[in-house]
Formats: sequence, C-alpha cells, structure tokens
Amino acid sequence: MAEKFNKETPFEVALVEALRRKGWGQQPVLMYPTEADLIENWRQILSKINNGIDCLNGCPLTDGEMQQVLQQVRDLRTPLRLNSEFINGKSVSIIRDNANDTLHNGKTVSLIVYDKQKIGSNDTVYQIARQPKFTTNSQILGERRGDLTLLINGMPLIHVELKRSGVPVRNACNQIERYMGSGVFDGIFSLVQIFVAMNPKETLYFANPGPEGKFNSDFYFHWADFNNELINEWPDIAETLLSIPMAHQLIGYYTVPDKGDGILKVMRSYQYYAAKSIYQKVQQHNWKVSDQLGGHIWHTTGSGKTLTSFKSAQLIAQSNDDAEKVVFLVDRIELGDQSYKEYSGFAEEDTVQDTNNTNKLITKLKSTDSNDKLIVTSIQKMSRINEESMQQRKNELEQIRAKKIVFIVDEAHRSVFGEMYPTIRETFPMALFFGFTGTPIMPEYEKNMNTTVSLFGDELHRYVMPDGIRDGNVLGFNPVMCPTYDDIDLRQAVALEKAKAHTEEEALANDAKKAMYLKYMDDVPMAGEMQANGEFSKGIEDYLPPTQYDRPEHREKVVDNIIKRFTLLSRNCKYHAILATSSIAEAVEYYKLLREKAPQLNVTSLFDPNIDEGGSGFDKEAALELIIGEYNTLYNKNYDVATFATMKKDMSNRLTHKEAYKHLEPGKQIDILIVVNQMLTGFDSKWVNTLYLDKYYKPDQAHDLIQAISRTNRPQDKREKPFGTIRYYRKVHSMKRNIDDAIRMYSGGRPFGVFVDRLPHNLHRINDIFIEIKEIFEATEIENFSKLPELDAERGRFAKLFKALSDHISAARLQGFSWDKTEYVTDDGEVLILLITQEDFQTLQARYRELYEDSTGGTSSGNLPYEIDTHLTEIETGAIDYDYMNSRFDKYLKELRKDVLDEDRLQKLLDEVHKSFAFLSQEEQRYANQFLHDVQTGNLKYNICKSFHDYIIDYMNKAQEGKILALAQNLGLDAALLKEMADARLTEHNIDEFGRFTRLKASVNRVLAKAYFQQREGTAITPPRINMKIDEILRHFILTGEIN
Repeated sequence: MAEKFNKETPFEVALVEALRRKGWGQQPVLMYPTEADLIENWRQILSKINNGIDCLNGCPLTDGEMQQVLQQVRDLRTPLRLNSEFINGKSVSIIRDNANDTLHNGKTVSLIVYDKQKIGSNDTVYQIARQPKFTTNSQILGERRGDLTLLINGMPLIHVELKRSGVPVRNACNQIERYMGSGVFDGIFSLVQIFVAMNPKETLYFANPGPEGKFNSDFYFHWADFNNELINEWPDIAETLLSIPMAHQLIGYYTVPDKGDGILKVMRSYQYYAAKSIYQKVQQHNWKVSDQLGGHIWHTTGSGKTLTSFKSAQLIAQSNDDAEKVVFLVDRIELGDQSYKEYSGFAEEDTVQDTNNTNKLITKLKSTDSNDKLIVTSIQKMSRINEESMQQRKNELEQIRAKKIVFIVDEAHRSVFGEMYPTIRETFPMALFFGFTGTPIMPEYEKNMNTTVSLFGDELHRYVMPDGIRDGNVLGFNPVMCPTYDDIDLRQAVALEKAKAHTEEEALANDAKKAMYLKYMDDVPMAGEMQANGEFSKGIEDYLPPTQYDRPEHREKVVDNIIKRFTLLSRNCKYHAILATSSIAEAVEYYKLLREKAPQLNVTSLFDPNIDEGGSGFDKEAALELIIGEYNTLYNKNYDVATFATMKKDMSNRLTHKEAYKHLEPGKQIDILIVVNQMLTGFDSKWVNTLYLDKYYKPDQAHDLIQAISRTNRPQDKREKPFGTIRYYRKVHSMKRNIDDAIRMYSGGRPFGVFVDRLPHNLHRINDIFIEIKEIFEATEIENFSKLPELDAERGRFAKLFKALSDHISAARLQGFSWDKTEYVTDDGEVLILLITQEDFQTLQARYRELYEDSTGGTSSGNLPYEIDTHLTEIETGAIDYDYMNSRFDKYLKELRKDVLDEDRLQKLLDEVHKSFAFLSQEEQRYANQFLHDVQTGNLKYNICKSFHDYIIDYMNKAQEGKILALAQNLGLDAALLKEMADARLTEHNIDEFGRFTRLKASVNRVLAKAYFQQREGTAITPPRINMKIDEILRHFILTGEIN
C-alpha cells in the first residue's frame, strides 16, 4: 500500500528522489526555474551536445542564435508539429552569428536537439525541474507554479501535476486543463508532449492537445504491466512509466502525431507492449531460414489495432538493419483505402505508399527509395502478384523475394486468408508474417484445418474484452432474447413430430407415443448441451426446420419489435442500428417491410451484389434498383449498380459521421442499415449502438459472432450509450448459449463485466443507492433534500452516490425503465417497487449542480475531497470513502463523550460507522473493528489530530512490526533489513535488487532457524531443506506481509 501524504510537498520530494534513482539523477534538480532560466539551461545543453567542429566548433550558442531556435518553436507551436518536425526531427537549422566561430559564422548549421536512439548516453541530458514558474496570459492571475517538469536535453517534454493523498487524481487533470486555459504552456513550455496527473494511489497520463485543442478524458490512460494489470501507485510509476529508458522511449517511439485527426496521440500500455514485442521479434529473426512464423497480436475489437500495427510497422521500417520492406495487408479494397489514409495521417510526409493495382505494388516492392519502405495494400492485390499475367516481370519478382520483407496482416481471423494467405506465403517464403486480430481462430473451431497460431505463430501479446471494458476503451453488451415463437408452441411442434402424432390427444392415447411426446415436452432442454463425454445432446431448437424463421409472420414480429423500441434505443435517432439477416432475399424483404411499416425511419440495405443465391427465385437486380433508387431520392445522390461500391462508402461515412457528415441534418442520417455479412467486421462507428440479429451463429462461428456484436461497443457518450445493445430473434436459447460461450472464449476465460447488469439488478441498485442518499440527508437533519450537507465528506459521499444512481438510471432506461411506471415484475415473478420518484431525482440533480457551482466559484484550491463531473461521467471514489468514514467516526466519538448517552442515537451512529467500512479490505476492516473496540472500552486515548483511517494504518503497521519482531527472534535475522525490504513494496522481479534478499538470508542464524522449523513441523529437517524453508518464509512475508 502506497505511503500516505497529507501534503503535496513531501509527496513531491519522495517522487523526485525515486525518479533520480531511475535515470533522472545525473544532474542537480532545477529549483523554481523561470522560463528565462529554462531557456538559458537549454542554451547551455545545446551548446554542449553540439560542440563538435562540424557544428558549433567549441563556440557556444549566442542569444541571437538561441532566439532562432525559439522562433522555430513558436512557429510550429502545436505539440503535433513540434513532435514530428522539431523534437523527433533530430536536428534544427540555424545561421551562426558567433564571430568566434570563424569556420561557420554566417553559415547554416544543424543542431541535434533530441535523438530517440541515444537513451542514457553521454549525449543525452535528463533533468528534473521542481516548481517551475509559469507566466499566464492574465494580469490578474499573474504567475503560476507547476509541480514537476521532466526535461530531456533541456526541453520540457513531460509535465507532472501532483495531489496529496485523499484528493482525486482528476483534480490534477483539471489543474492541467486550467493551466492550459490560462496560457502557461506557451513559449518553451509548448514543447511539453505528455501530461501526467498523480496522487499517491493513482496516475493518469495523456498527450498534450495543444493551445487550440480540446482535453478529452476518454484519452486519459492508466499505465499497466505486460499482463494488463494496472500500475497506479507512485513508486511503481516512478519505476516504470517515468523511468529512463521508458520516458525517453515514450517521447521518441510511442507518441504519434496524427495529421488525420490533427492531434498528438500517445500509446496505451498494451499498444506499447504489442509494438515492442513485434519489433523485438524482427530484431531476433534469422533471415536465412524460410517459412518461419512471426506471431500474432490478440487485441480486442475497438482497442486501436490500426495505431498499434502502424507503430509496429514504423519501428521496423525506421530500423535500417532489420527489414527492407514492411507491408501492411488488409482485406477488402475499401479497407485498404481507409488504412492507407490512417497510416498516412500517422506517418511522416510521403513515407507510406498506397498501391491501387498489382503492377504498382510490384514497383513499390522493388524500389530502393527509403520512402517506399512502408506499403499499404490489400491481400487481394498481393495474392495476384504471382499470377501468370505477372510472369513477364519474373526477374523483378525474384529481386523482391530476395528482400527482407515483413508482412503485418490486419483482421487475421478472416476466412479469406484460408484462400489467399497460403499463396502469399508461397510467393514470399523468406518473409516474416505477423497477424493482428480481435478474434483469433481457436483450436476448438479451426478453419481449413488451421488456427491463428498455426498460420502466424504464437501469441505475442493479449488485450481482451474485459481489459478494454475496464479501461473504458470499449463498452459492455446488453444481449436481449426476443423470441417470436412461444417456447411451448415450439416444444409441442417438435414433440408431436417425434411422437409421430398430429394432435396432443393422439400422442397421449398411445403409451409409446406418450413417452416420446412427454420426453420432448418435459425433459429435452430448449438449447442443446455438450455432454461430459464430448458428445452433443440436441435441444428443441436443434430440431426446428430451417424454414421455421423464413416465414412472413416471423419477420412481422421482428419488425414490430424493432419499431416499438426504436426511438428509445436510438435516443430519438441520435444513434444508428444494424439489422443482420440470413440471406440477401431476406434483407430485401426486411427493407420493404420496414419502409412500409415505419416510413418515418431512414432505412437502407447493403449486400454483395456478386453473391448468387440461385434457386430462390429472387430478383437481385430489381432489388438493387429499388434500394439504390430510394437511396438517391432520400439523400439526393446519383448512384447506380456500377457505382454501388461508392454508395457503400457513402453509407459508411454517414454511419461514422465522417467528413461531410459530421453534423447531419435531421432526416439525413441512416437509422437502420440492413446487411447480410457486410459491415459486421472491420467497420467501426461509435454512433452505432444497436445490432438486431435475425440470423443464427453456430458455435464454430464464435469469432464471426463476436465481430458482429462488437460493432456496437465503441464508446461515445456514457450517459446516452452505456453499452451496446444486441437483440436476437432466431433460436434464442441456443443463441444465448453461443453468445455466452463466445464471450467466454474471447475474454481469455474471464468474461467479467462484459455483460451489463439486467433491468432487475439496476432497479435494485437504484433503490439501494437512493436509500443511502436519503440516509446522508436524514443524518444531517435535512428534509426533502432541500439543501446540501455542510461537511465536505458528506457532500463527497453524495457526489459519488448520485453519479452511481445516474449511471444505473441511464442503463435502466434503455432496458425498459420509465418514470411513469413504479412496479416491475421480474422473470421470477418478483415484484419490484421503485422508491425514487422523478421529482426526487430532479431535486437531487439540483443539489448536484450546486456542488458543481460551489467547486467552480473561484475560491476552491482544487483540493476538495470530492469531484464533480458536469457530464456525470466519472467521479473518484477512494478519497470520498475515507473522508466519509472519518466523518462518521467523528460524529460517533462526539456522542460517546457526552455525559448523558442517548443509546439509540449512539447505536445509529455506530451502525453508520460500520456501514462506512464497506470499501475497506478485509484486513483493514479487522483492524478498524479492533480500534473501535479499544475506543469503546477506554483502552485507547484518542488523539483528535489523527483521523480514524490514520489509526487503522497505525494498527496495521504495529501488526507488521510484531510479525517482523517474531521472525527476527525465531530466525535470528537482521530485523532492520527485513523491515526495509517489507516497506519497499518489492516484487518477484526486484526482490534481490542490490543483493538485499541474499544478505537477509545470510543474516539468519541456522541453529535458531532449524529449531524453529522443526518445532513448527514436528519433524527433523535437513540443512538443505532449512535453506529452502528460510527462502520460502522470508520471500512470502516480503511480498505479502504475511507469515506462511
């Protein structure tokens, strides 16, 4: 557990010392530097690292020359341009005006400002600036001071804002935002690339959006380890994210100036580990051996695989020794165009090459131009490179095959790779292939006798759905069964068929028929099940004929269900929906039916016109003519069958709000897109929130199912889109089983948090939270929520609870909750009565707004122990809980000290104290109860200067000291060294850092240790086993704090 800092200054001192041990200690700390001080510091460093005869020739930079450097910073201005054109441009040019430099005076020289490859070298200077002084753009605000700025070669590249224990880390983020608004990140401070917001228990990092950019909390990231376990506490952050070499690499390798979006981006931890894993694999590759597998990256859909793959490709391409060509392969032509645009947005000028035909592809592969090193193309074009029509270029192909080529394959799960991927592998046997996928092909459901591992190699990194949901990168799902047939009717139809009877009376009149009939009516489940012996036992739905769901009655019920809830689910047409059907013919039938029954909705359909569903009597050409014609009329376009692919791009742009469709006029959006297979993989839009499935996915189509439902889980606005909605209509029990199994498979076996809570759970939580809120106001004798409580702790508790209440109400509304309805009946027959009224909620909203007004009134220092989000998106919890617990105890203690005790009130206050324990760990709760007991019995003289939580920590520390003393006495070891190691929060990886663990074990008295272990185990122990026991008990205690 991280040390508690009641003030920021001790926290700052501790962090600086930790950073100095991790690569930032070569230079003295700069204390309270002004901008002029930092500019002079930068001038001296630039003069030193550019001192050679070919540059400054031993003559330091003059003030005029330094102004030339600063003018370039001012001209570039934005973090994006400064990153690509200044910091990572390696050098900047100036004209020398130093008359002492007779060799270069009046001539242009290039100054090295930063080299991403020179990490920790003598040519790189790392410094820490404490409390840098900022100049604001306001005479009233005057001067401001930051907390820490980290400088590389004199440039302030990382800025850190700190908050003491108990203050939410978001307050540090808010402070950075306020600083930006007041113009402090200007001049030399405009070089800042990354912001870090910290309190002792949590850290967020994010890219500098620039003076005209917008801060977006969706892109405030937590750092994590290789296994995606969050790293939050400050000592761990100092050892990882902010250490050298990581901080140096983060600036040089893992920031991405995205010209497409016009902002600087910084990679998330899982993207870093994936790109690094691929790069290291290429570095270690033996190019003389053919048919080697590179590996694959399993990152869940929506986690930013394009950025990760680009950075992987760029790292390889920029390394001169590792590969001559890096080819990014995508499926489908339009995705190739999309990926090229995205790659070009990420890359330096003209360093990414598109290939619009196979001949151009061959030319680019053959080229020795360094700008042709990174190529984006489709798998279709690449698979044609060895066709007979290309054989006239056979000599060129042989030259290409001799090159060191790395292929990075997007959407590596797609079935098309079963046809084309082997052709490419045969054409380039010496190449190295890597695959990116959100749904790898698993051994259970291999395709063409292959899996992702057999095609690409071992998994290099994994980031699965629960990781993405936890980090807020993707949303969870709300899958809803929508049966169009009654289960009893389906059972009876199957039972009668199996009993060979026409009516129930006939089936029951014969013993043999009766036994068969009752078996299917009573015993056979609706969905089939896999038995322990590996055999599949069919369910009722497995006996349904394929035509069961091809009937007009079924489609009518599906359409009625869609229309009934469309306004609510789409949030009054703010979001779009996709309806996936089983065939092109059905898609067209749904198109006609929806146009007829819901003319107010904008509905269109998309399918592959080249697919032939012969034998159905379906007129595909007439259907295309109808759909294209109505699309043209609705959106004032002029497409035809020949330009259908262009129409598809227009649909995609409307659904993603791209380019001309960023601000769609009412009536110009697509409400429902009807598809068969298109747009169900590789298509991303945060504006799609609902998928209607009138198609059945078999168990071996788990990866297709996950791809389809993942079209809905891109975050947009958590209030309006708390999850992706999936409504399915065919074989609903079997689909539920298949969805559950698919989620389990593609969650790495831990599907926690993937499915959102159902309506009954949300209603229960709404009631529970409302009761807690009422208790806060009643405890302070405030009736009808008429005003806010006075204490910050009580206000903070209310802020936290109201945020949770709002979240559950938002989710429940999409699941059928309405203020007009106060009673709900669950599937189990339970009657739920809603306790909160709409008037109550509106009153609480008013109180919540007052909290926001109080926190922005100009008198707040930013250190209030609660935080208000104007959009009700996220509120910190830990600090609120501790302060709330302390305030409950203070009230209890005051009552306990009264001469005349009101036993009922005392018990009520004690109950409130116990209730506030809920967020504590089991260990903390044990010591909290022990402390309470000591207070009640008079065994402890309470110090009013210490909080309740302080005493819990004291009790825990005393318990640990007792354990240390016991170990020291029983083993005769160095108690001071053991305490030092126990306090250092060591891990398996660094437990023997500086040889401390070895020294600790050497300090053990073997005679005492032998007696101790023999007494514990009641048997003789040999010397080798004593050493093992010593290692085991000390290692366990240092890592867990417990004696095993």
